[in-house]
Amino acid sequence: MSNIAIQLLLIGLAAGVAGGMFGIGGGAIMVPAMVLLIGMDQKFATGTSIAAQILPIGILAAIVYYRNGNVNIKYAVFIAIGLIVGNLFGALFANQPFISSETMKKLYGIFLLLIGLRYLLVR
Repeated sequence: MSNIAIQLLLIGLAAGVAGGMFGIGGGAIMVPAMVLLIGMDQKFATGTSIAAQILPIGILAAIVYYRNGNVNIKYAVFIAIGLIVGNLFGALFANQPFISSETMKKLYGIFLLLIGLRYLLVR
């Protein structure tokens, strides 16, 4: 197995664990790992992350949470609808010719910084 395949499997494993624990993975784990560890272009990493998530990757974790009474199906459906529409608009925006990979990196860094500060400073 090639070195890149092993790195990608490890990125997927880390994102899967984070997804199962915190409900995160694509944007918070996979994209930064592909950009920073593998040297992938920001837009290419984002597209690859989205493509990896097309299949229902969270189904097994969702079943575990559901069996333990920790899922609101109605809320999940509304979020899924928002995700479908939001992903479309986000992809359309990110792939405009005037949005460079460097701009995407900066926007993403600002997003992560704001989320991190919110978690650290607000109770």
